[in-house]
Amino acid sequence: MPIYDYRCSECGQTSELLVRTSAVPACPACGSQRLDKLVAATAPQARTPGIVSRARAQAAKEGHFSNYNSAERRRIRSR
Repeated sequence: MPIYDYRCSECGQTSELLVRTSAVPACPACGSQRLDKLVAATAPQARTPGIVSRARAQAAKEGHFSNYNSAERRRIRSR
């Protein structure tokens, strides 16, 4: 189920809601079903060196190597 941003036409509250495609969302503040779907910003790809290095450090700390390609995994495990 995707997460969408909605703004309530009744009370003006903006909410992020997890909604099934067949469901009609309701405002969590007032219960109105008069919601406008907003265009949400997408999450950036983790391609900048700072983001990648922090993700790799966290993954290594947690004991998994999902952020490394197979050649890098062999090199790290052989240390």
